[in-house]
Amino acid sequence: MYQIEPTHSFLVGIDSDGCAFDTMELKHKECFIPNIIKFYGLQGISKYAREAAEFVNLYSKRRGVNRFPALVETLEWLQKRPEVLSRGYKIEVPETLKTWVREETKLGNPALSAKVEATGDPDLKLALRWSSQVNEDIEAMVHGVSPFPYVRECLHKLAPHADMLCVSATPGKALEAEWKEHGIEPFVRAICGQESGSKKETLANATKYPAHHTLMIGDAPGDYDAARANHCLFYPINPGDEERSWKRLLEEGIDTFLAGQFAGSYQQMLLDEFDRCLPAQPPWPVM
Repeated sequence: MYQIEPTHSFLVGIDSDGCAFDTMELKHKECFIPNIIKFYGLQGISKYAREAAEFVNLYSKRRGVNRFPALVETLEWLQKRPEVLSRGYKIEVPETLKTWVREETKLGNPALSAKVEATGDPDLKLALRWSSQVNEDIEAMVHGVSPFPYVRECLHKLAPHADMLCVSATPGKALEAEWKEHGIEPFVRAICGQESGSKKETLANATKYPAHHTLMIGDAPGDYDAARANHCLFYPINPGDEERSWKRLLEEGIDTFLAGQFAGSYQQMLLDEFDRCLPAQPPWPVM
């Protein structure tokens, strides 16, 4: 876990994919999902595989979850879909992958590669091949995607007052490339990707700052969970309404946070709005 040495009295964590950058749709629809279909032999039910993966990763309260739990959950939703069963597909969710996801805290390729080397497990090997190909495709595909409007202005406004961290479940190499490409890396003290540990672990740095002086900016319920676990305030970037969310942060949210007026009714108003953005159940029938 990255350990910060405070230089300001405030700490701000910022998620990257779907929060600072409009990359969620591109990465999942062009890189993650085609490889799930390819590596897990779902060509005959590709329509349903796409719907399940998009629901988990983009359009549900599981949005933003690490890729490996998301892979498991996508396969589990397919197990429950009548149309999949009627086409003769028996979807297997590898038990060794489920166990590794449950027990490992640094859910990234380095940890999975070490587990594969130690066990030789074929299902873990397949997950590693899938994840490695996703990374290759992202590196080749994802370029020229600027931060959302008002992100840069918010970073400028926060810089004199707060230590900032990129807090993400994305591999660090991809994060560094994106933040450097658009010249916003200098604003953050560190880029903490999946190899650094979970978002919850990274935000444990909040204990080094006064109460109500730490804020997580995120677009997914998991970001809020990580913030809440560390007694951080949370500012949501609402999926589908990202530009307005960043504009509001610039015009009122930052000032409210720095003035010590964020906790309470203002925070609750944001959370209620955020909760309405994403459903917990899919729009299709399940068994």
